Amino acid sequence: MPNPPTVAVYVPEFLKLDMMHVYRQISAFEGVKCHVFTHKIENTEHFNFHVRRLHVLEKPKMRWWRRWVAKHVKKEPWELFDWELRRFVLELTRVDAGLLHVFFGHIAPQFRTLMKVWPHPVVVSFHGADAGVNMNKPGHLKAMREVFQLGHRMLCRTESLGRDLVALGCPPEKIGIWRTGVPLAEWPFRARVEPEDGGWQLLQVCRFVDKKGLDLTLRAFAGVRKRYPGAVLTLVGDGPKMAELKALVGELGLGDSVVFPGFVDQWTVRKLILAGHVFIHPSRTSADGNREGIPNAALEAMASGMPVVATTHGGFPEAIVSGESGILVEENRADLIEQAILELLGDEALRMRLGEGGRKVVEAKFDRAVQVKVLEGFYRSAMESY
Repeated sequence: MPNPPTVAVYVPEFLKLDMMHVYRQISAFEGVKCHVFTHKIENTEHFNFHVRRLHVLEKPKMRWWRRWVAKHVKKEPWELFDWELRRFVLELTRVDAGLLHVFFGHIAPQFRTLMKVWPHPVVVSFHGADAGVNMNKPGHLKAMREVFQLGHRMLCRTESLGRDLVALGCPPEKIGIWRTGVPLAEWPFRARVEPEDGGWQLLQVCRFVDKKGLDLTLRAFAGVRKRYPGAVLTLVGDGPKMAELKALVGELGLGDSVVFPGFVDQWTVRKLILAGHVFIHPSRTSADGNREGIPNAALEAMASGMPVVATTHGGFPEAIVSGESGILVEENRADLIEQAILELLGDEALRMRLGEGGRKVVEAKFDRAVQVKVLEGFYRSAMESY
């Protein structure tokens, strides 16, 4: 039996706690041998990987200078130093890599020189923000269009992201849809019944940035609490909006009914989702163009039978048909989010129907076993046709 081909994956840090979706895919390969290249290793207690297939690239001592010049003088993304390029090509050759997969789209312009000299295909995956941020700046847009030209395939988590890339200038034939894979065996279905003590558990899991709509979640929850005073909202994560959100909790008089556990490991997230009743994620496009694909935690909630309230934003309509597999409302409408939550809390049959519908969607479109094979198929096709 022939040896499986070797692919290289680049991710800047291996891995941040909110990058479980990356680990799930690259740790489940069967048809390829994967080597990971990174500039920093962290959280190894959560992300076990073959030590001999994990390679740390040296960081330039003048990295700060390169970034400064790129941002303030050239006004475009920075690229590898010549010695970095030689070192990376040498390392890729040493492991006999036949393909490089770059996570994420906004990182890819750094590797334009590598794409020009390395005699193997490079694929780039886009997950949400990396398809929009800085694309209003001519230097960044020009660099991204060069990535589109030099790269073999642009892998998008959703069809909406694919359309965004085409609008930016990517040839449609280079777009490939590779969806987030959820390990279904880890997410048993559970019906959401009314708690005897009235302690409804509402949940959102994300980075605390503007596009996640956390302020809308809090305002909607304030209305929910008037009818269900025992309800609790847990906001899992952290980020630049933390202080602002805590101040809003005080302003709305929500007191101890909102819990901020910070970033937690995947097992704790799973426990919270399985214990929760409604998952909330009112995404919106932020001022800098940052937008959503389909949040992983929302798919996990759907897999567990937890009904999801979200917005008609990004890739959500590809995962949720409102009234069948969740509820979608307009962006920036806290009143509609509140209304949807109250409807769910007051109707057990609706919770069951939407929970079952959400599970079916994940089984049909987001099963990790299927999506890993899709990704391996893109790899094989690229290496055979390059």
